Amino acid sequence: MNKARDQLIRFVVFATIVTAFGSSAEAQQPTKVPRIGSLSGQSPSTSPARREAFQQGLRELGYIEGKSIVIEWRYAEGKFDRLPALAAELVRLKVDIIVTGGPQATRPAKQATSTIPIVMAQDPDPVGNGFVASLAQPGGNITGLSSLAPELSGKQLELLKEMIPRLSRLAVFGTSINPGNAQNLREAELAAKTFGVELQYLDVLGPKRFETAFLAARKGRADAVLMLPGSVLISQRAQLTDLAVKSGLPAIYPQTEYTEAGGLMYYGTNTPELYRRAATYVDKILKGAKPADLPVEQPTKFELVINLKTAKQIGLIIPPNVLARADRVIR
Repeated sequence: MNKARDQLIRFVVFATIVTAFGSSAEAQQPTKVPRIGSLSGQSPSTSPARREAFQQGLRELGYIEGKSIVIEWRYAEGKFDRLPALAAELVRLKVDIIVTGGPQATRPAKQATSTIPIVMAQDPDPVGNGFVASLAQPGGNITGLSSLAPELSGKQLELLKEMIPRLSRLAVFGTSINPGNAQNLREAELAAKTFGVELQYLDVLGPKRFETAFLAARKGRADAVLMLPGSVLISQRAQLTDLAVKSGLPAIYPQTEYTEAGGLMYYGTNTPELYRRAATYVDKILKGAKPADLPVEQPTKFELVINLKTAKQIGLIIPPNVLARADRVIR
């Protein structure tokens, strides 16, 4: 009897130890750290505020880079033909999500994978570019944020009219090879009709055409310049803003980075805010949401930035009512 009782006690003790050991070992199993791929056609120095905003968005959601999340940063440094290889590299690394900085990066990412979720940090026309079926129902492995707001061109022209009442001819600088350029130009044309302004479109495909474009604008008696979004253009923004000042032409730009490089004025989407919001898509997907079910978000925050130093250089007086509406003034 005592022998049977002792055996039972030994069995219970052994089972308790095994269970405790198993639970401890299970508790010590390392948690899988999510790996995010970030793909951009630019260089890190082109727009550091965007990277910082994305990192901030992740921190706000409780992610610590290098500890609870790993980010594989890939930059094409302005050489867009490198993007397909960089996208393929991220796929080989088996990242959990790819975050893209613009359509030039989204397209090669889309071609590289149909299974890894892709989050667009910004895109001027996600539907027109063929990335999603619709904004409300993306329908594939791509979702994220759109930077397109049709009313932007109208507001930009309105601001130029307030600053330059005589405005009747406007030079529009765009890049025909840039995804979304046609849509942006259409919106500018509609706004121009509303304000009775004649447009002169100039296709600027690279730095070698910058001076020629400004000369053409002057020859065409342009009163101001409207710059459309374009990766080629923003990567050379210092040269563009310098030429605008030398030509004496007031210009409004599509990204705030231009004003920091000496550009006169920016009104549009708060781009860093889009990158901060991209972190919320990353979080939802990591928690099980499918890109196909996450509607593409449209911009809700806009900002007006005015560079007073540049205004003085070209002899332009900013009306007090316009200056008062500026979210930020560079002096």
